[in-house]
Amino acid sequence: MTSQEQEDKQEEPQTPQEGVGKAEDYTSSNITVLANLEAIRKRPGMYIGTTGPRGLHHLINEVVDNSIDEAMAGFCTKIKIIVHPGNRVEIIDDGRGIPVDVHPKFNVSVLEILMTKLHAGGKFDRKSYQVSGGLHGVGLRVVNALSRELEVYVRRDGKVYYQKYLRGDPQDRVKVIGESKERGTTITFLPDSEIFETIEFDFDTISARMRELAFLNKGIEISVIDQKSGQSHVFRYDGGVVEFVKYLNTGKRALHEPIYFNKEKNGIKVEIALQYNEGYREDLFAFVNNINTIEGGTHVTGFRTAITRTLNSYAEKNTKEKEFEPLTSDDVREGLTAIISVKIPEPQFEGQTKTKLGNSEVKGIVDSVVSSGLTAFLEQNPAVARIVGEKSTTAAKARIAAKKARELTRRKSILNGSSLPGKLADCAEKDPSKSEIFIVEGDSAGGSAKQGRNREFQAILPLRGKILNVEKARIHKILTSEQITTLITAIGTGVENEFDLNKARYHKIILMTDADVDGAHIRTLLLTFFFRYMRPLVDAGYIYIANPPLFKVSKGNSHQYVFNEEALEKYLKEVGGREDVNIQRYKGLGEMNANQLWETTMDPNFRTVFKVSVEDAIEADRIFSILMGDEVEPRKLFIEENARKVKNLDV
Repeated sequence: MTSQEQEDKQEEPQTPQEGVGKAEDYTSSNITVLANLEAIRKRPGMYIGTTGPRGLHHLINEVVDNSIDEAMAGFCTKIKIIVHPGNRVEIIDDGRGIPVDVHPKFNVSVLEILMTKLHAGGKFDRKSYQVSGGLHGVGLRVVNALSRELEVYVRRDGKVYYQKYLRGDPQDRVKVIGESKERGTTITFLPDSEIFETIEFDFDTISARMRELAFLNKGIEISVIDQKSGQSHVFRYDGGVVEFVKYLNTGKRALHEPIYFNKEKNGIKVEIALQYNEGYREDLFAFVNNINTIEGGTHVTGFRTAITRTLNSYAEKNTKEKEFEPLTSDDVREGLTAIISVKIPEPQFEGQTKTKLGNSEVKGIVDSVVSSGLTAFLEQNPAVARIVGEKSTTAAKARIAAKKARELTRRKSILNGSSLPGKLADCAEKDPSKSEIFIVEGDSAGGSAKQGRNREFQAILPLRGKILNVEKARIHKILTSEQITTLITAIGTGVENEFDLNKARYHKIILMTDADVDGAHIRTLLLTFFFRYMRPLVDAGYIYIANPPLFKVSKGNSHQYVFNEEALEKYLKEVGGREDVNIQRYKGLGEMNANQLWETTMDPNFRTVFKVSVEDAIEADRIFSILMGDEVEPRKLFIEENARKVKNLDV
């Protein structure tokens, strides 16, 4: 533990922000109304992105963001999210409570303004909140507009205030319904089924975001309770981002204790934790006001510049070799797990998804914090400095080997796409948006797939056995793997720094493996490769998983394909048991002839395929590390905790 970390642990996390004021100062005078609201219900996608499951869960995030803003201001210590039967969500905090006094300009309660006026809130004048992570005051109004019912309870000034809304419209004025010595806000809402594709909330999706918020705001306690399933979590991390890094390194062999920096400059707070492990990839997650900036930005640039320069400076100063070979940014990032969290009064976001920080002044501030902090740490901890130095030096040697491997594969015309692998049965269609490729397990299944496919737009690439586990290999070893180079060549995009999504030869890449344990393992190995080295394919929605049947059930002259045990039981009940019923269980795709494989798994008119998407990149990264990494104990615990969720296990 560094001296900075020890000092930080003594800080009171709920101390009000400087310049914010006391709880009793948060009144109508702090509320600015910028514009009236137009029809959110007609264009919900403008505010929550989608009306699918992601948009549905965004409603919870918007309400919780207001509670987190109270926590960052120093007035909230506990948040509770309860999902009731019927998909009604209750969110409770112990903040100051939303102001309820009458706004002098609009002659209506501030609470009602916040719930019904777009761009109304206490986050515009920087007096109530120096830092905010919500949609700048529009969040509560959006949730209200997209809910069939919403109720607000405010506890402040010794009283309990209440108001109810139906599809955004207030049913009455704000009124006092009781007394309370506590303070805080409770919001209960029922999403409108006329707006959303589904109103079923997922416990794991909610928990993932709440865990993340608890890591980023140390000392706050966030509870998640699902009354439908009986599941619950309580998240509280007094170590903050230090515990976050340790959590991410679950399943990896850490080389030292986390290094921690925490400093405020010019109103910008910078908090960073980093730790090296024996792995070969960088896992860096950056946040601005609790928002995951997946496209990076100036804070990430400042961090990477500083860590590369600082480690080079230290290595050059302490190396015994006469000729020092400078380390590159890639060298010093191998095996690095890091969390960057900055809190900024007025963040400027850019990029396609508005998750890239553009504030130019942040780069220099983060650079300064990392440079000074890491230099001091390395000087005070020479043993750790030596470990990190050796790790980076080894990475540099591997980089040179990888460069030679790339040059070799280019000479063989493997990666540049000028010659396609012999095993690939390509399609006639040259438009990638109309083409699809099946990655098939084994030559037998590959043969059936080639015979059964539609040659016009379907390509087949059979792979023999299990591919290399890329979680345990450096890039130069990956590039010398015949199975993987065949895969890279067929897809056409290249990998890592040379990756180009526009060169993808197919916009549907379908993993078709057996419906057994070995098939699941091969599928997981392939998904690990795509997630680690061709992630843009996943983000673009190009990766799919085929769903072959597990049974063929025949009765008389009729037959039906069944895809799992539950569906089989249901079918047998419908036909009246097992008399005169023949059940054929497919142990592999190779047991189906070409026609069967086509009509069950490959025909776009009847097949079922699952699109692979990343809803939570942090948790996906951690699970891949646990399942595919070197550490046995975390994998054992994961299997024990999740075994009951597996309904069909064919051993």
